Amino acid sequence: MSTSVQPTRYVILANGVPPTLPEILHWLRRDDCLICADGGARVALAHALRPDAVVGDFDSLSVNEIAALERLATPLIRFPNTKNETDLELALLLAAGAPLPHYDQSPVVLPPLPPCREMVILGALGGRTDQTLANMMLMLLPALAAIPVRMVAGHEQITCVTPTMPAEMSGCAGDTVSLLPIGGHVYGIRTDGLEYPLHDETLFFGPAQGISNVMLGSNARVWVEQGQLLCILSGVSR
Repeated sequence: MSTSVQPTRYVILANGVPPTLPEILHWLRRDDCLICADGGARVALAHALRPDAVVGDFDSLSVNEIAALERLATPLIRFPNTKNETDLELALLLAAGAPLPHYDQSPVVLPPLPPCREMVILGALGGRTDQTLANMMLMLLPALAAIPVRMVAGHEQITCVTPTMPAEMSGCAGDTVSLLPIGGHVYGIRTDGLEYPLHDETLFFGPAQGISNVMLGSNARVWVEQGQLLCILSGVSR
């Protein structure tokens, strides 16, 4: 993995339903930084991948797994179990270069990491509904406001659309795109490349009006003037 001073793409492995090796290799490129949130490191070890850092309270890793990471000289950033943040939140803050919380413990020593230009989050969807919803909300952390973030599971990709961060999707004709307001009504929505276009329209928080739009080709875009959308791209079987 590269530690160049140039902005780098980060792949984050969370401790949810584990991605397959082909899925990981589809997203993880040679020069990407790999950050694992606690038990996500188990997936990395199972596929002979060396994380650039592992962060969390380590309650999901065995003594043997921690020892294996230490043999790889992987930076381990440990937090207490009684913390306010989830392990994934800490991983995202670390990747974004944002300050990490301080608890009554030894000072956290951070590894030298390059600035982040993009994030891909794997292993954050599925399993517990509360964890899945909380993980999706994390994409709206203020520390990530200027960073394109994509959460991926199988043929599904989730991004957040804000006035300063439009969504640009790559897929296939026939892929499903759903737009879900989050935290309130969303105004001034415009789309390009979708079967049912929106022209400065409003989606109200609650009704499922933005479900199951369809991509006309390989690319589509979504903009908003005010509010926040979850944009969910569900790929056709391929």
